Amino acid sequence: MIKENDLIEAIAECQGERNPNANTCIKLAAYYTILREMRPEAERMPEQEYSYDEPPINEYESGSDFGQAIKGKDLHEVMAVIDEIMETLKVFNPRLYDAAMRKLATL
Repeated sequence: MIKENDLIEAIAECQGERNPNANTCIKLAAYYTILREMRPEAERMPEQEYSYDEPPINEYESGSDFGQAIKGKDLHEVMAVIDEIMETLKVFNPRLYDAAMRKLATL
């Protein structure tokens, strides 16, 4: 018979792993489920309600003309315009295009 202390030790061991993998997560979920089901209903912690963070605001803060022009705009639409500009730059100024691509690669 599995004892509560054994489960708590197994949970602590999984949580203490330096490089957890998918199997560790599966074991941890199983241990928590078994532990929850072992306890009488009255002792169980109330189910927590999950809250989700608001999606990140895609605001680019800059005092430049470009920054002001894209302020509050949809990021995907702005990137479509930037993509067109980059393709044009590739044709007309390959050195500047390559420099911009190198800079993006280091982000």
